[in-house]
Amino acid sequence: MHTRHGLVQTSLGELLLVASGDALVGVYFPDHRYPPEADEIGEALGHEPEDPVITQAARQLREYLAGERTEFDVPVAPRGDEFSRQVWSMLGKIPFGETSTYGALAEALGNRALAQRVGQAVGHNPVSIIVPCHRVLGADGSLTGYAGGLERKRVLLALEEPEAAVAGRLF
Repeated sequence: MHTRHGLVQTSLGELLLVASGDALVGVYFPDHRYPPEADEIGEALGHEPEDPVITQAARQLREYLAGERTEFDVPVAPRGDEFSRQVWSMLGKIPFGETSTYGALAEALGNRALAQRVGQAVGHNPVSIIVPCHRVLGADGSLTGYAGGLERKRVLLALEEPEAAVAGRLF
């Protein structure tokens, strides 16, 4: 399959979008904690490329960041081992505006002791935002690591915060 990448500007910075065939396989922030290797991103298409997958992903990401979209339908095919793909599939089922914890995901996999391994898979999610790893919190509700940085995680969670919760805050 033809793997290629392009750079697109968003309100969270310039994102590196990687496509392979007819699916998106990567969304990476500037200074991403676990960036892809150069041989994993394929041909460079430049800034704002006219590629159907990258264009669709860029449009949907911008709509989401503008508060105009709550779900993505760009095809994704994240690359990873079976356990990681299983965790990433679970992330995709966390609804917009809701969160989960590493422990809850581990329990859903049948073993709470897998929480650390779940955390590693979440941290290495190659399709950030679209596969919503930002919706996973620590057991006490705290913000924990995010490959794009905790400030971006705060922004994404605030974007999805239900209006009732915002209205109910004292400050």
